[in-house]
Amino acid sequence: MQTLICRLFLITVMLIAAHATIAAQSAEPIRHTLRFPEAKNHYVHVESVFPTGGAPEIEVFMAVWTPGSYLVREYARNVDRVEAVDGAGHPLPVGKSRKNRWLVKTGGAEAVTLRYPVYCREMTVRTNFVDESFAMLQGAATYLSLVGQNSRPHRVTVELPSRWKRSVSVLPPAPGGGANTYEAADYDTLVDSPIVAGNPDVHEFEVRGKQHLIVNTPASELWDGPKSVAAVRKIVEEYAAMWGQLPYERYVFFNMLVEAGGGLEHKNSTMLMTSALASRSGDAFYGNPNAKPPQGGWLSLVSHEYFHVWNVKRLRPRALGPFDYESENYTESLWVAEGITSYYADLALARAGLIDRGDYLARLSGAITDLEMQPGRLVQSAAESSYDAWIKAYRPDENSPNSGISYYTKGNVMGFLLDARIRQATGGAKSLDDVMRLAYQRYSGAQGYRPEDFRDCAREVAGSAVAAWVEKAEQQITDLDYNEALDHFGLRFRAPAAPAAGNPGRDMPVRGWLGAETKANGASVFVTAVLRGAPAFDAGLSVDDEILAIGDRRIPASLWPRLGEYYHAGETVDLLVARLGQLVKIPVTFREEPRRSWQLEVLPNPANAQRDALDAWLGQR
Repeated sequence: MQTLICRLFLITVMLIAAHATIAAQSAEPIRHTLRFPEAKNHYVHVESVFPTGGAPEIEVFMAVWTPGSYLVREYARNVDRVEAVDGAGHPLPVGKSRKNRWLVKTGGAEAVTLRYPVYCREMTVRTNFVDESFAMLQGAATYLSLVGQNSRPHRVTVELPSRWKRSVSVLPPAPGGGANTYEAADYDTLVDSPIVAGNPDVHEFEVRGKQHLIVNTPASELWDGPKSVAAVRKIVEEYAAMWGQLPYERYVFFNMLVEAGGGLEHKNSTMLMTSALASRSGDAFYGNPNAKPPQGGWLSLVSHEYFHVWNVKRLRPRALGPFDYESENYTESLWVAEGITSYYADLALARAGLIDRGDYLARLSGAITDLEMQPGRLVQSAAESSYDAWIKAYRPDENSPNSGISYYTKGNVMGFLLDARIRQATGGAKSLDDVMRLAYQRYSGAQGYRPEDFRDCAREVAGSAVAAWVEKAEQQITDLDYNEALDHFGLRFRAPAAPAAGNPGRDMPVRGWLGAETKANGASVFVTAVLRGAPAFDAGLSVDDEILAIGDRRIPASLWPRLGEYYHAGETVDLLVARLGQLVKIPVTFREEPRRSWQLEVLPNPANAQRDALDAWLGQR
């Protein structure tokens, strides 16, 4: 009987939800018009018409953050003022009700018009930028909407200045709306659909019958369009093969050639930033595996953001939806959402033949090195790093390496170790690909997944031991064990380079190490960071200390990078520093510098099974 009651209750809830959805879709849309009379001053002028239903007052809000970037950014700070009028143009009372909300007295009008200029001069993928040459507008940073009515549709019209030729959005054209008029089914879609307007250079290609656009803004003859299309096509084809489908009809790569960096995912598009020169440089385009640490290029950024089509935009942690755009949305699973995405970003480039195996192993080695060199790995777990994204990830300071880790970096390394464990546990029959596909099949869409749901997918694919490893790894603040993964793929960490040999028969002292990062300002040396567990940390050296002398000897700033050649491990000295106007003497003992590289390399003579495992992991599908 209880089971029957539960089923009837669920059916009732579903019917109510379906009715609400149909009602919302048939509701009159909020109509936004974007104009640029002050583009040279970095403003977009927004005019929004809100249906009131005859209510005596309405309350509107602006989002305080945007999905994919977990920081409260207070977009309302860029709104100069909000003015309201009724249908006849008569002014209506409007005032702030919260930091990001406005209350409008309608006077019984069936619709009210709000006009507000938005200042747009922050060049990031999460914010707006407008000047005389183009406009880049993010939904959360641009539009006001009705409180409690996120299901209501929105219509957006872009009125282009005469010098601009077109606007581009993934939003569909509004029925009967004319050029540059778009329709969003609801507020979630509006926020998730950036608009770029100006004179972009647009390149198109198809994969599996789906249209893809690379929109270069501002257009530049320096950017190699055909080269970028050929490479991005390979990325799209690789992920289409992995996931088995492309879950959209049209996808847009907004490629902002603005001498900046970064990327942000959207459901059917991504916002990217790079240099117009990037396609002319192998390092900037493909990445540089010889940099310290290896630097991913534009293709790595494209691959990362595009993987979010599946992982985050459709398969997402349950805690992230439905979105609360006015406060933080907490989850412990960003190591899956972002970290595993980082793992696949470069792996897909190797599988697609865009980078070679040595390049990929160098990039993975860089991630491992970043993690192992971070003292905070022994302080904060991957789950805690995910949960604390709102207060730590986007606000690093000089103590961040000591107090935490990046869920991008640790999640990347955990993805590698998890993939290896799945392959080993299943005799090579399954991989992390299978876990991600199973999770997508079960939890993509509105329901999302909990941490235990993701572990259950790992259990079903590879067994309880693998699921137990995931649970331990996401919570642990001890070092990860690489041995099983290295053994499976026939890899090892390259031995650190031996110090240069001295004169025959003479013992060479070990270079000294303090573990304090410094910067030179003329002849002065200032401390910028102190690593937990290092001699400088144990001695009490502090950020902003000015180091004046060692013992009685003034050390010139030019000598500091080579200090270990002159002061050796085991020596105790007195540092004389200036701190807050006081002279302070600090005893410190130099130690040997710990290992600073975890460079992966293939064993000289791997077993056939190891060679096959490496081929299956990195080879073409």
